Amino acid sequence: MENEGFFHKINEGVHDMCYIWAKEMKTVVRDEGVLIFFILVPLFYPLLYSWIYNNEVVRDVPVAVVDMSHSDKSRQFIREYDATPDTKVAYYCNSIDEAKILVGKQQVRGILFFPPDFAANINRMQQAHVGVFCDMSIMLDYKAIYQSATAVASDINTKIQIQLSGNKTDREDEISTKPLDYDQVSIFNVTGGYGNFIIPGVLMLILQQTLLLGIGLSAGTARENNRYKDLVPVSKHYQGIFRIVLGKSMCYFMIYAILSAYIVLVVPRMFHFVSIEHASDLLGLMIPYLLSCIFFGMTLSCLVRYRENVMLLVIFTSVPFLFLAGISWPQSDIPGVWRAVACLFPSTFGIRGFVRLNSMGATLPDIQEEYQALWIQVTVYFFLACLVYRYQIISARKHAIERLDNMKKKVLLAKHKIKEPLTSNE
Repeated sequence: MENEGFFHKINEGVHDMCYIWAKEMKTVVRDEGVLIFFILVPLFYPLLYSWIYNNEVVRDVPVAVVDMSHSDKSRQFIREYDATPDTKVAYYCNSIDEAKILVGKQQVRGILFFPPDFAANINRMQQAHVGVFCDMSIMLDYKAIYQSATAVASDINTKIQIQLSGNKTDREDEISTKPLDYDQVSIFNVTGGYGNFIIPGVLMLILQQTLLLGIGLSAGTARENNRYKDLVPVSKHYQGIFRIVLGKSMCYFMIYAILSAYIVLVVPRMFHFVSIEHASDLLGLMIPYLLSCIFFGMTLSCLVRYRENVMLLVIFTSVPFLFLAGISWPQSDIPGVWRAVACLFPSTFGIRGFVRLNSMGATLPDIQEEYQALWIQVTVYFFLACLVYRYQIISARKHAIERLDNMKKKVLLAKHKIKEPLTSNE
């Protein structure tokens, strides 16, 4: 009998969990707001973001030239500078003030200035100077302008040294111009592209933020449709904490298991970004990451009273989450307090782990720190979600009892009013 009772409870729990899963799936399909953030945004937003950074590196950054030298040396420098793939000479100006006006209008991103004594100093064997003025508001443009100028200057310096050395062989020229040489080897992100640098982190953040939006909107809808603004309805199927949390999370996980495969596997390959992860290692990372995001979102759902609140919460936190992950800014340079705060969010460890798998060729044992941290978050946020829903169940029952008591009072009051006329007639 005890076994029969035990198995009956298990069967009842599984049945209720499947009921809650089906109910939540219907809510996702019928609610346009939830459907947009659960389906449409994860499908199209990664495409838009990847398309923006598909060029990988900046090319043909416009530069203005102010040539006060008017010499063969300055024209040689300008020709070689314009021939570089990263920059182009867009304007020739008669004065530095005229060039500054173009920078202010954002028609150019930098200025090359050749003083009147540029060629004379080179011919007199004196050091000549080229003024390089860069717009620092966009760091990639600054990098392109400065590195192109450095490369051209280095090439011209080498030619001058060769002319003056009087060497008889190419090997002697090489040694005299480069007595100490070095080899530059790119270990990760060999393309030097900004897309390969930022896209992996953004894709993982999209998964978390859209999950938070969808779960929050679903919670807001449930409260708005409830008379007492309760998150959990009063129903025989919504009695157990675990069946509620597992039923809802199963719905979200099934949806995002497909969407995550599309975002982290299909999208990078569509735009030819670096993607060198192994399927088994990626699967091992994505399971705890999705679960931690789901339970984290369900825990935060207790704060959502209205649908609009969750949109404001997610929008204002998206950029800080990316910064705290240590992708756009070195993790070592983030203050200790904020590093501790970053450990609260699944995106921190999910982004770090995915970047190492996707861009650095790491395996699952290499990211044990991130992997274990995600499973810890899964455990912690699961029990927090259970506590949140336990409170919501108690609150819903309290409101149901209050409503029942009010109905009983109204019935007794109605009976009392009916009896009073009968008594007066007697």
